[in-house]
Amino acid sequence: MIVVVAAAIVDGTPPRVLAAQRSYPPELAGFWELPGGKVDHGEGELEALAREVREELDVEIVVGDRLGDDVPIVGGDGVLRVWWTRLAAGQPRAVEHAQVRWISRSDAAELAWLPSDGPIVAALLDGWPVD
Repeated sequence: MIVVVAAAIVDGTPPRVLAAQRSYPPELAGFWELPGGKVDHGEGELEALAREVREELDVEIVVGDRLGDDVPIVGGDGVLRVWWTRLAAGQPRAVEHAQVRWISRSDAAELAWLPSDGPIVAALLDGWPVD
């Protein structure tokens, strides 16, 4: 089974979450997602999460609680798992995405998210951090 991990990076007052806009593949370019990626063979999920965020955003994170349940992906051959996180070091920059931006709760409800991310966006909106 393929496991994909993603980070809901929270910062600021009022709280905001970092969203990343896909630049590829062409059929997904322009859609928004939470940063992350596949867990490599022999790699732990939280280790993969830290690595993926470092590669995609050039930052270090501190991982908190899980956000929502597993979401089936990749034609049913995998799952997406998301964690609440916060920045530990660095300022996010779009290394592998078209752009990244801090969003408010209302922004989150209006973005064009990846079609498969519906359950995660619902969990994100339900669990949006409070001041």
